[in-house]
Amino acid sequence: MFEEMMVRNCAPTLAGIKVGSLFNCTCLSGRDVFDRIRSLNNRLLSHGIRIIPLSSTERSTLVYVYRPDQLDEYLSQDNVKSILDDLNYPTEDSDLCVRELVDRLYEQDVFPHEIGLFLGYPAADVKGFMEHHAKGCKCTGCWKVYGDENEAQKLFARYKKCTDIYCRLYGRGRSLEKLTMTA
Repeated sequence: MFEEMMVRNCAPTLAGIKVGSLFNCTCLSGRDVFDRIRSLNNRLLSHGIRIIPLSSTERSTLVYVYRPDQLDEYLSQDNVKSILDDLNYPTEDSDLCVRELVDRLYEQDVFPHEIGLFLGYPAADVKGFMEHHAKGCKCTGCWKVYGDENEAQKLFARYKKCTDIYCRLYGRGRSLEKLTMTA
C-alpha cells in the first residue's frame, strides 16, 4: 500500500521530471511508515531518490520524496534563493534548507507555503501564492499559477501522463526500482 501511494503521488519525481513530491500516509502507524521509508531509501538511494518524513502525528505522516541533486540545482537559482533568503533559510546548503523546512512544519501553526519550492514549483507561482494568500491565481492544477499559465498547463499535463503510465505499469507488476529513473 505504501509503495502504491508513492507511485500514485510521486511518479514525476520517480521519473526524474520533478524535483520533489509529497504525500500524506494515513494507512500505516508511525513506526511502520518510518520502517518503510528506511527500506525504500536503501533501495532507491542509488537511483538518486531520498525519502524523509516531514511531519508526523498519531494518524498520519507527511512524506517527502525528492531528488537531492535536482533540489540543489533548483534552490541555487537566484529567484528561488531570494525567496528562501527572505524567509531566513540557510540557502548555502539544500540539506540545511530541508532541515529548516522540517523544523518549521513542527514549530509553526501556519503551513509554510514555501514548501512549493521544495517540490520544484515555479518561483513566481510560490511567491504569488504567498503574496496573494492563495487568491487571484490564473489557474489551478498541481499548484496555483500566478506566473506562466501556458507553461504550467504543459507541466500539469506532463505530470498527469507520467502518473497514469506509472500507475498502470506498477499495477502490472513493475517494481519501484524499475520505475525509478537513475539520476
